[in-house]
Amino acid sequence: MNRKSLAILEYDKIKHKLFQHATTEMGKRQVKRLSPSTDLDEIQVKLLQTKDGADILRLKGGVPIPQLTLITDHLKRLEIGATLNGKELAEISQVLRSANEVHRFFTALADEKVELNYLYELEEQLETLPQLAKRLQVSLEADGYVTDDASSLLRSLRRQISTTEATIRNRLVALTRGNNAKYLSGANVTIRNDRYVIPVRAEHKGKFGGIVHDQSSSGQTYFIEPREIVELNNRLKQEQVAEKEEILRILRELSEETMPYTAELAHDAKILGEFDFINAKAKYAKELKATQPLLSEQKDIYLRQVWHPLLEMDKAVKNDIILGKDYQAMVITGPNTGGKTITLKTLGLVQMMGQSGLFIPAFENSRIGVFKDIFADIGDEQSIEQSLSTFSSHMTNIVNILERVDQDSLVLFDELGAGTDPQEGAALAIAILDAIGASGAYVLATTHYPELKTYGFERTQTINASMEFNEETLRPTYRLLIGIPGQSNAFNISERLGLSQTIVTAARNLVAKDSQDLNNMIADLVAKRRQAEEEAISLQANLDEAQKLHHDLATAYERFVNEREQMQDQAKQKANEIVEQAKRKADEIISELRALKQNAATQIKENELIDAKANLNALEQKRALKKNKVLKRAKRKQAFKPNDDVMVTSYGQRGVLVQKVGEHVWEVQLGILKMKIDEADLEKINVEPKKVKRAGTVLRSAKTSHVSPQLDLRGKRYEEAMTEVDRYIDAAILAGYPSVTIVHGKGTGALRQGITQYLQSNRAVKSFNFAAPNNGGNGATVVYFR
Repeated sequence: MNRKSLAILEYDKIKHKLFQHATTEMGKRQVKRLSPSTDLDEIQVKLLQTKDGADILRLKGGVPIPQLTLITDHLKRLEIGATLNGKELAEISQVLRSANEVHRFFTALADEKVELNYLYELEEQLETLPQLAKRLQVSLEADGYVTDDASSLLRSLRRQISTTEATIRNRLVALTRGNNAKYLSGANVTIRNDRYVIPVRAEHKGKFGGIVHDQSSSGQTYFIEPREIVELNNRLKQEQVAEKEEILRILRELSEETMPYTAELAHDAKILGEFDFINAKAKYAKELKATQPLLSEQKDIYLRQVWHPLLEMDKAVKNDIILGKDYQAMVITGPNTGGKTITLKTLGLVQMMGQSGLFIPAFENSRIGVFKDIFADIGDEQSIEQSLSTFSSHMTNIVNILERVDQDSLVLFDELGAGTDPQEGAALAIAILDAIGASGAYVLATTHYPELKTYGFERTQTINASMEFNEETLRPTYRLLIGIPGQSNAFNISERLGLSQTIVTAARNLVAKDSQDLNNMIADLVAKRRQAEEEAISLQANLDEAQKLHHDLATAYERFVNEREQMQDQAKQKANEIVEQAKRKADEIISELRALKQNAATQIKENELIDAKANLNALEQKRALKKNKVLKRAKRKQAFKPNDDVMVTSYGQRGVLVQKVGEHVWEVQLGILKMKIDEADLEKINVEPKKVKRAGTVLRSAKTSHVSPQLDLRGKRYEEAMTEVDRYIDAAILAGYPSVTIVHGKGTGALRQGITQYLQSNRAVKSFNFAAPNNGGNGATVVYFR
């Protein structure tokens, strides 16, 4: 793509903003080399890489790339057998650490099932070299300092150096104290020529003996190495020399270990630079609030609410720019400073950004084409050195464009044909546009010539457009109106600014009638377009509201369905838990009753039996109907009063209310027992009046109608009969019978003996004996209760 258009459209300013987001030297180099591509597949890949980077930036804050130095020269030196210093090796180590960190980062992304287009494949090209990375990391710090862990000898030497330095300092400190202090200029121990010395006054320089290493500028102080530490300083020097030799040996060894992997390291640095470059594109897209453009092979450009990338999004006026589908040429007319030039630059620069793999400053679903070249003739390019006027300069540039333009070109003309006689300039502009159209190129041109308004109507694949102007405020709105040519506002503006009505009328009369009719037609088109836009805005608002309501309703319905399913699952789970709990509790109660029954020595109390039965009845889960208003009203109608028949729900037995003994507590007669029961456990029973039978008949109690006064066990096995006796005695007691008869027959006498033993152990039984001879004799037993 020609460099002149890149400069005119200020492409380098985009690269400068992108450059600020790169952190590595390799990434910055890629930004510097960035230029628009003309290959559709390559552009698609670069855009998808930018999308991957934007997704990672949104989810994880970006690919973790630290500041990295370019290691190309280091690797070249290794290839010729050179030994690198600690800082150079540390920079290589940093590249390896970054490669390992990026590898772990993408492994975690894959585990989280984050979908990416190309970056997983790019990461797979990294060589982590774990052994070399560990060796360098253990041996070197980030600034190139060789650590004690690099070798055991180095650690030992540094310990010796520390011990010797401490000894020297202690000796010198001792010399600076006591009576010796008067011979010194200060008590500070310092270093001169890499040897420890003390500051001695000039008149006492021979006091400590030793070697003079330096003198102060005033000559009053000598820096002397006392005789008694000369040997220690010599030892320290030897140890420091040994340390340096060991460090050089370690660096030589590390360089030799790194040298076989120069190709892998160079490739890692390149890949990390790619990731940094992608990070930079994603960060710039976020800063610009840019979106991913779609690519059109047919060069069908549709930029939705696009703005110039060098302007702030919140302040810039956004326009729709459409070119390529229904028309390949657009002629924009309108007043100066109305935004025509910025519209040209916006289209050209945004197209270059998209072809560079960058997101563009436009709303989503915008489309760009792929052009082999973009030509721009914008601005005043007059040249004094070349003796070119504005018109000549423009025409020279246009000639160059016409020589190179083809069907894969986008051409941007600003003020086409300006700078010469208006009639000739208009004719030249029309001829140039015809030539561009014949080549199949796409063109966007601005002009003041009214003749080109007619051109936009007459030529196929060409459309008029204009920049809107507000006549009331006398200011441009910078809005692009496609399909409507610009109109002259000179008369209206002059009149509003106070020019005499007589002068304005005279001027109008001098203008050709056709021109006035054209302006009136344009004004009418503008008004109708504005009305249509207002209606479209209103309809769009209604549509947005309807879509929002539909979305809210769909979301609420989906939430309702999910919550219903969750509640059903929870209810089933809770029901299963209640059933399981009830089963366990029932088993415990049954076990207790069996234990009481089998223990003949234990006397079972009547209230224990009642409590056990109540526990079993309590296992039944009642519905929570406390909030049911209908039931509340029905319950209020059934107010309790003495002598009412009630059902005790906790025990499953019927009884009669005796008296109220508390706010919500009643004394209830249950057979021969009286118990205090809460109102919540009572249900009123409507008993029909008893019918009196004729003389000689016996009145039966409603309370005993469900329990027979006689139990017939004949023909039943022993175990079955004994179980039935146990249940029957409980029921008879609760029914309030004073006595009952158990018919067991004579047989072998085993059943009779078992019943006798059971009745003897039951504390509720007052006495028992065989029935009268005419009622069964010893084949039946009459039981009397307490």
